[in-house]
Amino acid sequence: MIDDPVTVGVLSFHTSKETKAILNAVEELGHDTAWLRTENTSVSIVDGSVVLEPDVDVIANRMLLSNTEQPCEELGLANTFAQLVPMLNEPTTVLTAIHKLSTATALASQDVRTPNVTLALSSDTLNAARDRYGEEAVYKTAIGTHGGGTWKVGPDEPVNAQVGNRYAFLQELVDREDVRHRDLRVYVVDGEIVAAMYRYAPDNDWRTNVALGGSVEDATGDLPDEAAEMAVRSADAIGLDYAGVDLVEGDEGWFVLEVNPTAGFKGLYQATGVSPAPRIAKLAIERAGGDVDDERVDELSRVLDDSRPTAQPVQQTSTDTEPAVIGYIEEVVLSGTSGSSTVRAKSDTGATRTSIDTGLAADIGAGPIKSITRIRSGSSKTAKSRPVVDVVVGVGGNQHTVTASVEDRSHMDYPVLLGRDILENYRVDVSRRIDGGDDDTPEE
Repeated sequence: MIDDPVTVGVLSFHTSKETKAILNAVEELGHDTAWLRTENTSVSIVDGSVVLEPDVDVIANRMLLSNTEQPCEELGLANTFAQLVPMLNEPTTVLTAIHKLSTATALASQDVRTPNVTLALSSDTLNAARDRYGEEAVYKTAIGTHGGGTWKVGPDEPVNAQVGNRYAFLQELVDREDVRHRDLRVYVVDGEIVAAMYRYAPDNDWRTNVALGGSVEDATGDLPDEAAEMAVRSADAIGLDYAGVDLVEGDEGWFVLEVNPTAGFKGLYQATGVSPAPRIAKLAIERAGGDVDDERVDELSRVLDDSRPTAQPVQQTSTDTEPAVIGYIEEVVLSGTSGSSTVRAKSDTGATRTSIDTGLAADIGAGPIKSITRIRSGSSKTAKSRPVVDVVVGVGGNQHTVTASVEDRSHMDYPVLLGRDILENYRVDVSRRIDGGDDDTPEE
């Protein structure tokens, strides 16, 4: 037992393997834990004194801001907490890291090699820069995650300065001829490399994200010196205490693509058998003045313990936790590489995938085509082949990046059909429709 344990809090409003693993590692190292989330967290100012509940000595910041509609709200909360207790991955560093252009700017200023990029506040200016990037360019939203908001675009495909409500930019495509596309994820904690893996794109995609089906391979033992040095320098340049640094190799050497403050552990552990959680726990404990057994840290690093931690609060039953309601007919905003369009969509809980009209897909620049899928609709005994593309769908203020099928819906009432890939986030009220008045509401 530790004579004078510290209390480590993990700030995370979502439930993830990473949060649970860090909390469990702290407990295994003999210290106390608290999970700061919506059920149990508050800040009060009483007679000039500020009180944070739960009471902690240090906070490991695991807020997943890239998936948040308004990241500045949660970033502001994190900044509040950081004024009260030490925080790993402080809000100012996370602000830089989650915005890909801000990251690239910080790295370039420290002479860390990154791909050439252009972000412009107007679409005309952005398209005027297209010729700089050759036959194929990467087009990305400045804030995104799990590969969402990332496309390849050809020289004749117009792009928009924004996708939905997020700025987007053009980036040089870094690749090597006759080599299977891969990138390198290096996990850095407190200036030291914990583990590294190569990530390979799945057969039907060019993006290497594990969340999209990419495969992984251990790279820790033969990590190139240049890549290792760049990964450590990148985390230091952004100011992150722990990060997953993504690099890609081109003909001129290695380039840093992103520095992720909430990089996942699953793929890394699958490839390397190493969990970063105990290293993060050790850093947090020591930052709060606590003691750690280094041999125990090494031992714990060989296990990814994502069992339910004792610090996980009991979820309160509340109507606030119920999914939002979506109508049978809803107004949605579709965004692609060249623009956005507001249209009416029909909800279909029987459809696996969202479907959009061919003409609409062309108007907004949805695509490029990722693959071809075969779909059997209605009572048809034969399946039809349809192309599938990435598209951002805005529903009720929320944005979803989905892989939608494209078909000719010109003979149908609605150009968009919402499938379960979006509807799983909502409760569908079939009596509610945006195109009907009060008289259309059925009686009980």
